[in-house]
Amino acid sequence: MTFHVHIIRDAEDDIFHIYRYISLNDSIGNAEYVFEKIQQTCDSLSQNPERGHYPPELEQTGILEYREIHFKPYRIIYNIAGRDVLIHCILDGRRDLQELLERRLLR
Repeated sequence: MTFHVHIIRDAEDDIFHIYRYISLNDSIGNAEYVFEKIQQTCDSLSQNPERGHYPPELEQTGILEYREIHFKPYRIIYNIAGRDVLIHCILDGRRDLQELLERRLLR
C-alpha cells in the first residue's frame, strides 16, 4: 500500500533552517546534498512508514502516536493518519530534544 507523505509547515521551516545553516557555515553544495537526502528519506515513508521507531523522549512519557526515522544526524518525526504520513519535525539529533518535542508535538 502506498501512503501519501505531507511535510507540514513546521517541518518545512526546519528544512529551510537546516539548509540555511549549512549553506552559511559550510557550502551551498553540501546544503543541497543534505536537502536532497532529507527529501528522499521523507519520500521513502510512502512505502513503509511503520518501519520507524518511537522517539525515546516521547515513548518514556507514554506518547506512541509519533515515529521517527533518521538521515544522520537529522531526526524526522512523523505520524501516520490513515493513508497519510504527516511529517512534523526535522531536527538535529545532536540537540537535547525532550522539551522541544513535547512543546512542538503536544501543543
